[in-house]
Order: sequence, then structure tokens, then C-alpha cells
Amino acid sequence: MASKTVEAVLFPGIDVRVERVSDASNVLVVAVSTIRPGRCPDCRKQARRTHSSYQRDLDERPLGSHRVIVRLRVRRYFCDRKSCSRKTFVEQVPGLSERHRRSSTGLAGWLRSIAIELGGRPAARLCRRLRLVAGRTRLLRLLTAPTAPDRAPRVLGVDEFAFRKGCTYGTVLVDVEAGRVVDVLPDRTSETFAAWLTKHPGAEIICRDRATAYTKAVKEAAPHALEVADRWHLLQNLSAAVEKTCHQHRDCLRKRAEEAVTEVPEPPSMLLPPAELPRTQILERTCHRYEDIHRLPEKRWTISATARRLNLDRKTVRRFRDTDLDELLASARERRPNGVLEPFKAYLNVRLTEAQGQVSGSRLFLEIQARGYLGSRQVVRKHLAALRSGTAAPVRADIPSPRKITSWIMRPRETLTESQNERLLQVRLACPDITRACDLARTFADMVRHQRGYLLLEWIRQAEQDAPKPMKGFAGFLRQDLDAVTAGLTLPWSSGAVEGHVNRVKTLKRAMYGRASFELLRIQILTRP
Repeated sequence: MASKTVEAVLFPGIDVRVERVSDASNVLVVAVSTIRPGRCPDCRKQARRTHSSYQRDLDERPLGSHRVIVRLRVRRYFCDRKSCSRKTFVEQVPGLSERHRRSSTGLAGWLRSIAIELGGRPAARLCRRLRLVAGRTRLLRLLTAPTAPDRAPRVLGVDEFAFRKGCTYGTVLVDVEAGRVVDVLPDRTSETFAAWLTKHPGAEIICRDRATAYTKAVKEAAPHALEVADRWHLLQNLSAAVEKTCHQHRDCLRKRAEEAVTEVPEPPSMLLPPAELPRTQILERTCHRYEDIHRLPEKRWTISATARRLNLDRKTVRRFRDTDLDELLASARERRPNGVLEPFKAYLNVRLTEAQGQVSGSRLFLEIQARGYLGSRQVVRKHLAALRSGTAAPVRADIPSPRKITSWIMRPRETLTESQNERLLQVRLACPDITRACDLARTFADMVRHQRGYLLLEWIRQAEQDAPKPMKGFAGFLRQDLDAVTAGLTLPWSSGAVEGHVNRVKTLKRAMYGRASFELLRIQILTRP
């Protein structure tokens, strides 16, 4: 095997000559530049006269477990062009040195890669392990954002992400064809996005969700671009309309479920206190919140002011303002967990009534324990005490939740099990409005999955004629954004790549513990693959 020189091992392809290597606690390499006289960095004139020379120390990548320091002798040259403001300049060795930098080009590349992957403090900890001299501030200074292209990509994807959810948001712009981020904006306003589109023309197709700010910016700054509504967001909005329909018709489901239950022979009557609504914590909170929210608008408080006063989200305030109290209380009761005693409450109610209340809680506990009850004795005693005082909640019929019904409707038919199909059939038989919403939702989902945008207008007409109110509202929103929705149901483009990058942004944001500035977060988004 042919032997190699020290220069070929330490500095392959670099014009330097090694004069001496000393090995102590650190490896010191003394080298001299052998490149031809350089050019002036201002006027680019070739240098002819040497002014002086001096030594500069550069940190190099470690050699084994030893730190390497390169003591490089470089020359200073005169600039002989009289019109140039620079009189002298120092030569730089390509691949080894750069202006105002005390580390070699190779080491700076290592540190930059570590900073891109880990950030500040984690990168500094790794550098200490690798015997690299670099603090967190030095590492972060090495990060520079790549310049945005002069022209926007042909297929541009745009979506928002949260700096702080519910408070501040940014915008990520993605080249959908290449699947990479092209730029990050500090907010989600239409003015900022319109200014970016004006500065970077060239977008022919813009994939977006249904945010009105982005629509306004596109119509203002890129009126000839084709807008494409994202299919996933359309299905999400449809799912919300179906779930709201199921919420509004819970009584239909409960009525049919109660009728289907086999009637138990009427036990002898027992004198119990009249039943009343159980005062649970969630019901009390719902009532108080309903009163507070309705009291403030009467004093001409806006939704935002009411939300700030009560420390609530604006969507919560709007829901309590526009929904009846009975529906809110029913929804609150639905959210209560069933618990391990729920399947045995009907049996306990019948046994207590048959015995005219003259039965001990311990005996009933043993009876339901033999039937599979796994809970504690105290839970049974509390329920019996509530029955005797008339404050026990009525035994609810076993009906599926609106969210579960929605999942059955929105999933393809072939993915449902036999029992799920049977339960969905019972739901359809119980309520014609849910049946109509189910038919419309499945038709729309089929249009989305098979990209049959030419059927959209006819679907909207049918939904506006005889659909439940939430489905009519969804159809009205589609009509307002008809061109973009039709394009989304026809063209192969969507915001899938954009959503993937939004998830990546969330990961980067969490890794920085929320302390990074926008500029640093933007650099991380644009530089990390």
C-alpha cells in the first residue's frame, strides 16, 4: 500500500504545506499556505505585491480523542488599483479558512449540521462529548436561513400553524410538487401572504384550506391562480355537520332504544321521594356558565369581551349563546362516564322496588357481584342512597354517542364490522334526519375519494332542499367556495404535503421548548429535512 504525505491525510485537496506537527494534550499542526496570490475581495484585481504575513490559529476537526489546532501562516497583499477603497487584504485558503472565523471550513460544517439537528444547548452538550469547542450561542450564530426563491413554485401549498394555540399563528408555504418548505411567514394575515405572492410571482395552483384570509390574499395578489380546496378539510367539515345532526336528534335514538327494551313486569309500588335532576358538578357548572354568558350580552358585551371576562374560548361563548339550556344539559350528561355500575343500575332499581326498600346494600352488592360487578361496595351504597332520596340519575338507554355514529357514517362501508352495520341500521331506522344526513355524507365522501367534482353542484342542490339544518349549512359554505371545492374534487393536488410539514413544525417547536424566536424557528424549518 502506497504511503501518503501528512498533507494528503490532514488536508486532502487543500493548498497548504505542513512544516511541523507537535503532539501534546492537543495536536498542533503548523502549516503554510501555498496558493497563488489571491484577488481583492472588492475589485477582484489579482494581487502582485506582498504586504506582510502572520499566523492565525484555526480549530480543526478532532483526530481521535485529541483536539487539533492548525497554526496557519497566511500573507497580506496590497491592492494596486487606485480606485479601490481597500488598500490591503488577507488571502483565504479554500476549504480551510474563511474571514473572521477561528475554525476551519470543515469544522464549521460539522458544527452547523449539529446545530441544525439539535439546536442550542443540546448541541453544545454533544460538542463537549465530541471534544469540540463550541457554546450554544456560537452554534446558533452558524445557522443561516436559505434565501427564498425569486419565483413561487408552480403548485404552492399554504397553511397555518400555531406559535401559541389560540393566540398567535404563522404561515408555512410549501412546494407541493417537490414536497419542501419554501418560506415561513410570521403571521396568517391576508396582507402578509398577499405581499409574499406579489414579491414572488409564478404560482399557478394554490392548495389551501378554507381559511378566508388566504382566499382574500390569492384574489388580490394572484387572481389568475387556480385555488384548490383541501379534501381532508372538506371531509372534516362534513364530519362536523353529521355529528351536529346526531347531537340534535339524540332524543329520537333514546326513544327507540327505550321502546326496544323488553318491558319488565311492574313491581309493587314503593313510596320514594319524587325524582329530580341530580346536581352533579358538570351540570352545576353548565347552568352557571349559561347564566353568565347570557347576562353579559344583554349588557351589549361582545363575544370577545365576554370570553376575556369569563376566561373562555370564543367558540365556547358562541355555543352557549346559540344553544338552548336543555340541549347543553343533555350534552353534559352524555359526557359523564358510565362507570362500572351502569350496567347493573336497572337491576338494583327493580330489586329495591320489589323489596319495598327493605333490603341491605351489602346483600345487593353480593347479588350484582355474582353477576359480574367488579366495582366497590361503596359505589353501590351511594347509588342506593340516591335512589332512596330521589336524587339518582335515571337509567339511560344504551345508545351510541354522536361521535361514534359519525365514525360509522364517514368510514367506507366495507370497513365496518357486522355489529357496527347492525347498530347503524338501528340508528337509521330511529331517525329519518340522521338517515338523510348519512346518505348525503356517504355520497359526498364517495365524490371526494373518487374525484367526481362534476357531481358537486347537484349534491349541493339536493342538500339545500331536504337535508337537516347542519347539512344545509355545510352545503351553503360549499356554494360560497364552489370553484375551489370543485377543483379539489377534480384535480390530484391537495394539501397533504403541507399538513405533513405542519406536523414537523410542531415537533421542532416543542424541541425548542417554546423559547426560540421566529427567526430561529424559521431557520430550523427551512434547513432541516
